[in-house]
Amino acid sequence: MAMLLEPGMQSLRMGANGERCPTPSPPGSPGTPHDSCSIAPLTPSQSPRSEARSQQTPSFSVVVAIDFGTTSSGYAFSFTSDPEAIHMMRKWEGGDPGVANQKTPTSLLLTPEGTFHSFGYTARDYYHDLDPDEAREWFYFEKFKMKIHSTSDLTMKTELEAVNGKKMPALEVFAHALRFFKQHAVQELKDQCPSLPESDAIRWVLTVPAIWKQPAKQFMREAAYKAGLVSPETPEQLLIALEPEAASIYCRKLRLHQLIELSCRPPTNGAETPHPIDSSFRQAREQLRRSRHSRTFLVESGVGELWSEMQAGDRYIVADCGGGTVDLTVHQIEKPQGTLKELYKASGGPYGAVGVDLAFEKLLCHIFGDDFIATFKAKRPAAWVDLTIAFEARKRAAAPSRSSPLNISLPFSFIDFYRKHRGHNVETALRKSNVNLVKWSSQGMLRMSPEAMNELFQPTITHIIQHIDALLKKPEVHGIKFLFLVGGFAESAMLQRAVQAAFGHCCRVIVPQDVGLTILKGAVLFGLDPGVVRVRRSPLTYGVGVLNKFVEGKHPREKLLVKEGKNWCTDIFEKFVTVDESVALGEVVQRSYCPARPGQRRTIINIYCCDRDDVVYITDPGVRKCGTISLELGDAGDVGAARGRREIRTSMQFGDTEIKVTALDMRTARSVRATIDFLSN
Repeated sequence: MAMLLEPGMQSLRMGANGERCPTPSPPGSPGTPHDSCSIAPLTPSQSPRSEARSQQTPSFSVVVAIDFGTTSSGYAFSFTSDPEAIHMMRKWEGGDPGVANQKTPTSLLLTPEGTFHSFGYTARDYYHDLDPDEAREWFYFEKFKMKIHSTSDLTMKTELEAVNGKKMPALEVFAHALRFFKQHAVQELKDQCPSLPESDAIRWVLTVPAIWKQPAKQFMREAAYKAGLVSPETPEQLLIALEPEAASIYCRKLRLHQLIELSCRPPTNGAETPHPIDSSFRQAREQLRRSRHSRTFLVESGVGELWSEMQAGDRYIVADCGGGTVDLTVHQIEKPQGTLKELYKASGGPYGAVGVDLAFEKLLCHIFGDDFIATFKAKRPAAWVDLTIAFEARKRAAAPSRSSPLNISLPFSFIDFYRKHRGHNVETALRKSNVNLVKWSSQGMLRMSPEAMNELFQPTITHIIQHIDALLKKPEVHGIKFLFLVGGFAESAMLQRAVQAAFGHCCRVIVPQDVGLTILKGAVLFGLDPGVVRVRRSPLTYGVGVLNKFVEGKHPREKLLVKEGKNWCTDIFEKFVTVDESVALGEVVQRSYCPARPGQRRTIINIYCCDRDDVVYITDPGVRKCGTISLELGDAGDVGAARGRREIRTSMQFGDTEIKVTALDMRTARSVRATIDFLSN
């Protein structure tokens, strides 16, 4: 329901004046429906903004970043006393032959009772070794992060399906995983620094795709609370980092020897050209680190050599190609301070490496039948996991220049189960399927030609190329100098070749060394200096529904509301911020509200959003209710003062990685508990 707009009083949009605006914890429930109309907003208006960068003295001793990926995850940390050193997590137990295990698979195993058993390689290998009948009782989850992106109505009660078909609340699954990382990281920190207090010495950073909506970001925060990373009472101890932003922050620090340039155009000052700087003491330390397989990476205290080539205002794209999603962000470097400015709202989609896995599964369905594959996954879940592991190893070996076939081992249980299920062997199935590019090997393997593997990659790679191309054609993105390929999928030679062929003529295509760890390292740097991204773009238009004076001929008659002898227009979409609008870090949108009744203790304000900036009413197509702001008004104070109008001033920040809100009772100058909730819709 709309809210009464009273003319005559201004609200402000202002910059950061050193004020601290902690992220609130979402409320438990959105309240009753009639609460949402029990406030009267005071006139909103735009006012000049300050864009000063505020500096805060760290109250923590160490930053721990968790890169929670679709296919693999890991953590890294850095002490505030030595911010140029980023320490990677310990070597994980287990691992696959030929695959560097700097991260561990995002695989979680819970007992039949639903309690935590293991995570990562340990979980995967233990599940694989279970008896098939016993395995059907265990909860095994993998690649479950994509569920948060694909669920349009994400709530605290959203469920995830384990490999065996059983379901469990998604919040519990994510909390189990995050709790594992917390215990792992804290133990390692205690080993290195026994005197480190655990409670408030750590700032935690969680990475999420930039294209995730607010509900998904809040979901990760709630999972972190449930896992015990931080308390809801100290939300500022946890930062949500956007994955391509984190990569961008790290790329600022790179030296030339840490880059691989794919561009067909010869660089003017590229990585292949010898540099006097390469003989520096820092370069020697880096070479020593690599020779000793150290887990500590050294970063520049300022900006790296590549950045020193760039002029103020130069633009670049970071394409984060991960397991589940592809995330694109466009940044401009600001000199001399070295901060970053987002030029276009984050874009992307579900075009990660998982798309290649799904194409392989589709191929298997074509050869062996949808019904058989579905039955095999349900009856032999551990063997199915074994098959996906075998394919993953061959997928990583795929390259455009490869001329020899790729062999994928089929588990014995697959071959045996198929013979019993169908009455003939897998070789017969292959022959009947007419899939010419896949043959059967007598060693019990599917023999895939390079052309067959290429066909599995093409749909996903085509999506990525089309998306980057569409972004480059935007007027705001004109004049791009660099295209950084980062994320786990960026390790693929297939993707690298395709991107270089498509865009190497118009910009320099660059892949950082240790490309799979770029986001993790950048997330640590973001935790050390959250103000490095100074300006972001709003992904959506946000606002509230209000009443305004009815203007004959301008407003439709069906919106007319007569209240106390005055004509009002209902459902006006009063905007806080519009889609793709530049919003500086610390910039505040202020609105003042009056409780509708004396003694009112709580009120709810509905938030609406849409992906356009030309909407007028909250009933327009594409506008939807996306969240609520809850104000706990408390006691109104003394009776005499209660007779006057009580003004509650809310301050909202849209320039951070999460939307934040605080509130102040202007009469008493006391803070009002304000929470913003995108999950209880």
